[in-house]
Amino acid sequence: MKAYTEHIFQIVDKTMSYSVSNHPLPLCMIDSAGKFLWFNKKFSEIYKDADVANTGIYRVTGLKASEFFTEDPVDKPVMVSHNGRTYKVVSSYLDEDKNNSAVLYWIDMTNYEVVKNLYKDEKSCFAYVIVDNYDELIASSPDDRKSIVAAEIEKTIRQWAVKMQASVTRFRNNQYFVVFEHKYFEKLEAGKFSVLDEVREIETDADFPVSLSIGIGVGGKTPQQGDEYAAAALDLALGRGGDQAVVKKVNKIEYYGGRLQTVEKRNKGKSKIMAHALRQLIDQSNQVIIMGHKKPDMDSFGAAIGISRIAKTRNKPVYVIINSFNESLAEMYNTAVELGNYQFINNEKALEIADKDTLVVVVDTHRPSLVECAELLTRTDKLMVIDHHRKTEEFIENATLTYMEAYASSTSELIAEILQYSSGEKKEIDKFEAEALLAGITVDTNRFAIRTGVRTFEAASWLRRMGADTATVRQFFQTDLESLKQRSKIVASAVMPLPGIAVAKCEGKHLDVQVINSRAADEMLNIRGVRASFVAGENEEGLTVVSARSLGDLNVQSVMEKLGGGGNLTKAGAQVEIPVDEVLELIVELVKGMESK
Repeated sequence: MKAYTEHIFQIVDKTMSYSVSNHPLPLCMIDSAGKFLWFNKKFSEIYKDADVANTGIYRVTGLKASEFFTEDPVDKPVMVSHNGRTYKVVSSYLDEDKNNSAVLYWIDMTNYEVVKNLYKDEKSCFAYVIVDNYDELIASSPDDRKSIVAAEIEKTIRQWAVKMQASVTRFRNNQYFVVFEHKYFEKLEAGKFSVLDEVREIETDADFPVSLSIGIGVGGKTPQQGDEYAAAALDLALGRGGDQAVVKKVNKIEYYGGRLQTVEKRNKGKSKIMAHALRQLIDQSNQVIIMGHKKPDMDSFGAAIGISRIAKTRNKPVYVIINSFNESLAEMYNTAVELGNYQFINNEKALEIADKDTLVVVVDTHRPSLVECAELLTRTDKLMVIDHHRKTEEFIENATLTYMEAYASSTSELIAEILQYSSGEKKEIDKFEAEALLAGITVDTNRFAIRTGVRTFEAASWLRRMGADTATVRQFFQTDLESLKQRSKIVASAVMPLPGIAVAKCEGKHLDVQVINSRAADEMLNIRGVRASFVAGENEEGLTVVSARSLGDLNVQSVMEKLGGGGNLTKAGAQVEIPVDEVLELIVELVKGMESK
């Protein structure tokens, strides 16, 4: 038996030695320093310069020994390419020698990688394309040019699709559905969606250029999911004012374009529809609670006052949530309190009185993280959102009614229009309410200097007829001497690291740093040659608050979104946990990157 056992062991040793040396997989053994201890014939056929005595694994393959001598190396395969082939390197160890040596198996994954890349390249991407303001564009053209302009737009879109070998279906005069392979999407990204620039060059008789809104769905597991991604992306593109492409991937949303100022809609039909729908919602509710964003400004407060008037005309109890506010709102808030016509409550009181039949109206924001009381959004079945900011990927999803118009100068402008259609009475609002709404328009347009259209002035003139006193409104904007000095110091310290881009720092920590920064940024736009301004400073909590302003040439919303903030093309802001100086340096780099595209 002993002799037989020894014979069997000898046979096994020879067989194992032969099998390892002639194993169909390339094998090598290394120590913890990366030195070769041994390798088989297949390995030497791949790496002909491998030498047990003189070379290590890093010099031969580019792989580091530390990649294999980790806490859990078996579950961490490493991919490596050599001579046009792709290998997955899997490691194994002897339990008693785990930290000193490892055997590496080189599994050829080339065919798998080829199939995987083919699958990825040939996967379908879906896109919705809409020509912005198509009806106004065609209506502005003479009869003999209407068909020419329409044909030129369609030709440009179809030529863009031909480059991608895409399928194009036009299902309305201004709407297209495009399907193309993923391999062309990377070229689209690299070209920053040049079709947006190409359509702008089309000559029209309108006083605004042609622009597109494109929503693209990428990475959906099924055609249905890809279509849903594209539809959601288009909704974002339209909500952000058009003239841009929005790409929705599985866990990421990207934005391209957005250089044009949003074209004002001349038809007020939507305002009439919203006024009627809001009246119905109020009539079906037992009470109304209004809230804006945290630290409300005059636009948010004025809009809330305007909505409260509509609720009062429908004989419903109405409350406005105000937890805290900046010094800039003190004069207007104190006037409202003295009048005694409005019920201001905090979050606790709002949550106490709210029920399923309460109508909650959110004004001047559409982001759940910015509202005064986010918990209130889930307490009711009736919810309306009214906002003028460009839509972001974070928005209130369960709203019964949403009225978002990126062309509007302010939320107060939208509310003023709704008020005109919400009642048949001759005098719908009182003097203070008219002044609050006019102040909201004034602050968001920087005293009617930016983002003002025909409808902005029409709303302002109606408010003036309703009794708004411009002298009283001006008093709302008065500031104390120290704030004025601080603002002047910021403007005086401004520098221009890039042509037309002014940046400045607010020294020290301030409770009202947001107001100080925003006013300083507005002031810096008055400097000759400045296209955009950025001011950063710290609040009392140590957060860096950034205010950004633009004359329309640079989209400051895109810059602030990269810092986690938002806004619109000419007015935006953000709060970050980064030192002020570093934030300003980062902003300069972001602007430089945008300008170079």
